[in-house]
Amino acid sequence: MTQRLRLFGLLLAVAILVADQVSKLFFLDLMQQHPAGIVVTPFFNLVMVWNTGVSFGLFQEDSDFRSWTLIGVALGVLVWLGLWLWRCQSRLVAAALGLIIGGAIGNVIDRLRFGAVFDFLDFHAFGQHWPAFNLADSAIVVGVLLLLLDGFRSPPKTAS
Repeated sequence: MTQRLRLFGLLLAVAILVADQVSKLFFLDLMQQHPAGIVVTPFFNLVMVWNTGVSFGLFQEDSDFRSWTLIGVALGVLVWLGLWLWRCQSRLVAAALGLIIGGAIGNVIDRLRFGAVFDFLDFHAFGQHWPAFNLADSAIVVGVLLLLLDGFRSPPKTAS
């Protein structure tokens, strides 16, 4: 069963990685034609934002050292998540780790290619504006939420 869970998590990671990179290629091309952005709905725009920091634009200072540090930290976390996936015993955890791993690799690829992560989804409502994000970011957030959900589940009963 563990081998199936590993395969499931890895396939999900690959699917997220491919979907993330394809969506970034498509929207980067589109946004280069519309650099001011595209209003899709009253609460959603497509934009071109280069995130040199981490999640939601934190630590945005621009330096090669910071960029390589973020890549190194991400790669270390990816190794740790891969080891966790290798030992995982739950389909929910395998799915969560696959989402996080695929999203993290997608953002590392951006940092290696461009020196920053390309974000293009821009939501705003009721005077509030969420930082722009991408498919990889969404996968990471959903994966973390699934890990939290797993943490709140009752542990399986053991025979005594």
